[in-house]
Amino acid sequence: MKIEFRKAALTDAALLIEIYNSAFYQDYIKYGECPAYGKTADMMRQSITQYPKFVILCDAKPVGCISCRALQQGVYEVGCLCVIPEYQRKGIGSSAIEFVKSCYSDWNRFTLVTPADKTENVLFYTKKCGFDIQSLETDGNVKVARFVLER
Repeated sequence: MKIEFRKAALTDAALLIEIYNSAFYQDYIKYGECPAYGKTADMMRQSITQYPKFVILCDAKPVGCISCRALQQGVYEVGCLCVIPEYQRKGIGSSAIEFVKSCYSDWNRFTLVTPADKTENVLFYTKKCGFDIQSLETDGNVKVARFVLER
């Protein structure tokens, strides 16, 4: 299994919508809302501009996405990490976190949010990636955990 990353272009909007919708459908069903699900092409192009994205390829097939942006010098926010369901639990997400750490070599801190009740996400970020939960917040009607990884 060969994992690669390529910078997403505005022309990748339709591909990213397909990946996001596949990866986040269950969240949309569970919570009745999900900011990453159901984006229009214009919304995705705007998101590509605001949150630089990398398409995750597994054996040359697009299977996921990771986005990250600088909040300030050395501090970055992971806006999205998603992998389509049939490719989850294969080490792709961990590879994506390692990839962004290498892309932003000046990093001192990474932050991200994910639903607090998604045990698999909480375990992934804390046990596999080394993040700590900094706080609990509310986004719409969803309780989310803010994760922090510090060097």
